[in-house]
Amino acid sequence: MESKQHLYLVDGSAYIFRAYHRLPPLTDPQGTPVGAVYGYTTMLWKLAEDLNKADGPTHLAVILDKASTSFRNELYDQYKAHRPPPPEDLVPQFPLIRDATRAFSLACIEEEGVEADDIIASYARAATRQGWDVTIVSSDKDLMQLVGKCAEPHDGVEGGCIDMLDTMKNQRIDVAEVIEKFGVPPEKVGDVLALMGDSVDNVPGVFGVGPKTASKLIQDYGDLDSALAAAPSMKKGKLQERLIEHADLARLSKELVTLKEDCALPVPLDDFKLTAIPPEPLAAFLSRHGFTSLLKRLDGGHGSPERATQLNPSKPVTMGVTPVEGAARQSLPDWPAPDLDSYTCLTTVAQLDAWIARASDARVVAIDTETSALDAMRADLAGISLALGPNDACYIPLGHGGSDMFAERPTQVPLNEALQRLKPLLESDAVLKVGQNIKYDINVLARHGITVAPVDDTMIISFCLDAGRQAEGIGGGHGMDELSERHLNHKTLTFKEICGTGKKAIPFGEVPLDRATRYAAEDADVTWRLHSLLRPRLPQESGTRIYERVDRPLIPVVAQMERHGIKVDREKLAGLSRQFAETISALECEIFGLCGQEFTIGSPKQLGDILFDKMGYKGGRKGKSGQYSTDQAILENLAAQGAEVANKVLEWRQLTKLRSTYTEALQAAINPTTGRVHTSYSLVGAQTGRLSSTDPNLQNIPIRTEIGRQIRDCFVAEPGNVLLSADYSQIELRLAAHMADVPPLKQAFAKGEDIHARTAMEMFGTVDRDTRGRAKTINFAILYGISRWGLAGRLGTSADEAQAMIDRYFDRFPGIQRYIVSTLELVRERGYSETLFGRKTWFPRINAKSQAERQGSERAAINAPIQGTSADIIKRAMARMGPALTAAGLNEVRMLLQVHDELVFELPEGDVAAAAPVIERVMAEAALPAVSLDVPLGVEIGSGQSWGAAH
Repeated sequence: MESKQHLYLVDGSAYIFRAYHRLPPLTDPQGTPVGAVYGYTTMLWKLAEDLNKADGPTHLAVILDKASTSFRNELYDQYKAHRPPPPEDLVPQFPLIRDATRAFSLACIEEEGVEADDIIASYARAATRQGWDVTIVSSDKDLMQLVGKCAEPHDGVEGGCIDMLDTMKNQRIDVAEVIEKFGVPPEKVGDVLALMGDSVDNVPGVFGVGPKTASKLIQDYGDLDSALAAAPSMKKGKLQERLIEHADLARLSKELVTLKEDCALPVPLDDFKLTAIPPEPLAAFLSRHGFTSLLKRLDGGHGSPERATQLNPSKPVTMGVTPVEGAARQSLPDWPAPDLDSYTCLTTVAQLDAWIARASDARVVAIDTETSALDAMRADLAGISLALGPNDACYIPLGHGGSDMFAERPTQVPLNEALQRLKPLLESDAVLKVGQNIKYDINVLARHGITVAPVDDTMIISFCLDAGRQAEGIGGGHGMDELSERHLNHKTLTFKEICGTGKKAIPFGEVPLDRATRYAAEDADVTWRLHSLLRPRLPQESGTRIYERVDRPLIPVVAQMERHGIKVDREKLAGLSRQFAETISALECEIFGLCGQEFTIGSPKQLGDILFDKMGYKGGRKGKSGQYSTDQAILENLAAQGAEVANKVLEWRQLTKLRSTYTEALQAAINPTTGRVHTSYSLVGAQTGRLSSTDPNLQNIPIRTEIGRQIRDCFVAEPGNVLLSADYSQIELRLAAHMADVPPLKQAFAKGEDIHARTAMEMFGTVDRDTRGRAKTINFAILYGISRWGLAGRLGTSADEAQAMIDRYFDRFPGIQRYIVSTLELVRERGYSETLFGRKTWFPRINAKSQAERQGSERAAINAPIQGTSADIIKRAMARMGPALTAAGLNEVRMLLQVHDELVFELPEGDVAAAAPVIERVMAEAALPAVSLDVPLGVEIGSGQSWGAAH
């Protein structure tokens, strides 16, 4: 029995415009524009080649529009009246595109008086009556009326059925997808389209009726005629009035959107049979138009010149890259290049509602906010951009207009009304919101009463896949500009290009709407593309576990911590700042006295000249610039030689840095509305996965010095509350004991012993203040891959003595040495290290020829699995903390800060006794059940009126 025939009908017009926008202008040897021709050729080549190889498709034809008018213009003279003419350089390419189709020996069909959709419908129905299955290659909503139509069996022939294929998304469209999009089955889509109209084709519809209302009317009343007939008995209101007033337009619209299924068939179906692409006349066509790269591929026997397209996907296409040195570029889907002029600016409620309906149907929407400042807690909202696909993006201006009260404000949807309409979409569990650093957008919108969820973040997905990787000439960052250039080969508009720089810079809210739309919608468009490209790599490259179990759940948690902020005592800060200023001034006088002259202490050149040329200290070394180095190691070496001035300079440096970074900067950072300081956490700031804190940085306050405690004392609780600090005790050493399998260290931790004392006993045979201090230094230094010279500098010994200590340490704890050796071997082989939870950190310079580069990578690679696992564990604890506290009835406990291995909370004083054991349990069990450790995770907890008292 002959196998069933399967006809593919390609909506060629859609291919043409996608091809035109995909490539920059090109001309052939005769000077004719051929950019669209080239793009169309590559797209059609790939489609035909894959269809020929796929299991099932047997026939193919490309259907084109022959003219701009059809029988519908006789029904309604305004039909498609508002469509702009095609671009001037595209017009001469239309006949060449037809030539290209025929060069593939594919049928190219077009007829006067009817549209391509009607020809497609007629061929599709004719083919199904012959028992063929039909796939329409398009995403046109009008054609969705045909989906699921099956011919009745007759004369022993089983009727065929129709579906659609959207090659842009590699998605099959069947009855279920149509119902999901329109809320009605395919046979009722025309009724919905008749009610909602179509602004692109100028189908009038019923004014004010959008997709959701149209869908509900057809669901409730069954069809268009029934809905119109029921209008007089409907509840009085605008909808009733409009249905009655525009009933005739709705019936006309139904005629306009209904596909003609009985057009004459100019070419028999059997002539559409799909075979391998013959070399001629394709070679002649490629040669004539100068498509040499495609010609070479044809000559080389390659069926496809460009990107892969899977035409019969049972699952979404998964794309990935091979883990090699550098951030390997992956093949792009068959997308058009970003076209900044294709984006829409939504300035009316009707436009906004239509987009919200489309986004709700799409289930995935990229989102980006434009604001007046980088601080999410102070920024005013200027607008929101959305994207549903390549070049399918919009900008919603909400706060545009000059700052002057007399400045003219452009037409835009009022802020509160727009947000009220957007809120259900942004909070819907059924719609995934995708952002680039979406934590910022979450916080901006949270201040307007919107809780954005669920979310995906392209920046964090990139970090989970490529932390540490670099692309040649681009870098290894995870910002949008770098990701766009690296993965999409597209250079994005910059903020400076739109808003200017220096004195001429303007706020984004004053940017004209056309320019603002280009910039803002591009961000959403690029974010959508990056998500479609990077998200499928997670399961292929074993990134799903770290993203879904560690990083993604943390996004809303960290956003909420930033909004909480922490209270600082301004008066205490100011007093401490004055105290520092006095001490700094006194130190300057002492330094000038010791040096015999005044100079700029903060100038490395002046300081170096005085220390080594004037005062004659040894150990000075000049760099390439010709000036002496005066870094901390140099000054500490001089201090060890007895140079008092070096100690004074080190103290001066520390105080001036603390004063500028904390006691002065923190006062300026107090939010005038909340009275609190709101730091910003980056989930991609540290290569090992640790959170980093900026604006202000609250993670670098000295921990064990009196000055550091004084600064922490300035962080206080609100009246009636206290601060609680929960700190992992020696977590990296505990993890090292587990990961390196070191029985003596595991036993010591299990018994609750002083690990540094245990190491001192193992190393030196005795425990006192000196040996314990040395053991502590060695414990941490070894885990950071320190060299003998580095250890010698820290312990104040010779390099040989330091090497002897390292050898003795490895002799007593051989598991540590095995861990270091095996870790380096794995990283050299694979290019990356891995935490216990699967977080990869890439080290592209691990095999570098430069010894300095190679050794630097080796030191980092030794520590990355341990420090990264520590970061993963505290992140898991943070994500679990809120639900655990809520379950315990502790709803007023708020997590405020994360500082490396420490979490800081604010809570009512009376809740400390109940909250402390919950917090300790969550932190101690954070690794479970994914990882079961051989050592307990110790947690130290303290509380007090200030951070200093609690720490």
